[in-house]
Amino acid sequence: MTITRRQFGAGAAAAAASLAMPSIVTGARAQGVTTLRLHHFLPPVSNAHAKLLAPWARKVEAESQGRLKIDIFPAMQLGGTPPQLFDQSRDGVADIVWTLPGNTPGRFPATEVFELPFIASKRAIVNARAAQEFADLHLKDEVKDVKLIAYWAHDAGVIHANKAVRTMDDLKGLKLRNPTRLAGEALKALGATSVGMPVPQVPESLAQRVIDGAVIPWEVVPAVKVHELVRFHTEIPGSPTLYTASFFLSMNKARYEGLAPELRAVIDANSGQAFAALAGPMWDNEAQTVSAMVRARSGNTISAISEEEKQRWIKATEPVHSAWIEQVKGRGLDGAALIADARRLVAKYEAIAG
Repeated sequence: MTITRRQFGAGAAAAAASLAMPSIVTGARAQGVTTLRLHHFLPPVSNAHAKLLAPWARKVEAESQGRLKIDIFPAMQLGGTPPQLFDQSRDGVADIVWTLPGNTPGRFPATEVFELPFIASKRAIVNARAAQEFADLHLKDEVKDVKLIAYWAHDAGVIHANKAVRTMDDLKGLKLRNPTRLAGEALKALGATSVGMPVPQVPESLAQRVIDGAVIPWEVVPAVKVHELVRFHTEIPGSPTLYTASFFLSMNKARYEGLAPELRAVIDANSGQAFAALAGPMWDNEAQTVSAMVRARSGNTISAISEEEKQRWIKATEPVHSAWIEQVKGRGLDGAALIADARRLVAKYEAIAG
């Protein structure tokens, strides 16, 4: 078939028009969709999954006009164990992970300041915002291998056990799961037998009497059925509280840097203090909801130690601070200065929260 000059010109014009058309289409159809995989350790029924990570993922998707899609893989569905999650984000096994730095004891020494006894607030909104500002000031070297989306901490931890705990004497010999190395040191200082394990192992360990109880916040209780496995729940009144655990939401650095600038901007707009503003209220609200649910159950008892007893606990755990300051000195850190700064930031955000 012979193509005339006129036919060729018309065809070229049509082709040019067809190539130009996508440039006026906005959103995912024009630019394509980038899918990111977010991996974490709790089941999809957990509050952190359903009421924090999933809404955050939807917010990112909406603000990117559908160009970013975040698929969440709960309960270690991509393989590995909870202590391996941070490296999965570093190495690209997952694009984003939610994990605890305390799952790898000693690896992130500056984060341990929030795990020390009687540093954190009883409220998550205070701890989340204070921890994030602390990260901006002090954690850059420790997390340089990833894009740190957020660093935050939950509300007051609660002692859940198969016997009532009202005093230090009640803790003697009690085998309690600890969430972090320094929470474990605090429990030992109070007379308990401290057992470290990731939270997904708690239900089976309680059922098989490997442990007598666990120290976890109210928020996670329903996901691991602790209220069905033990009867007694002991709160620590006021601030500072016995302990908190901190969290990373980290992203593979190459994956982040490979995004288009406008998509990186969406991630950035939903990072740091913006994420803390979502995380803090979730933990605080769920603490009220879950504790009310447990209180209403027949057979479960919620109590609190007295203020006088709390002062005994504070005194008993002071050596944990001293030992930590000496330990991190060998890592080139001024532990006393980090404690002072963490306390300053907690006080700052206590005042802001009112």
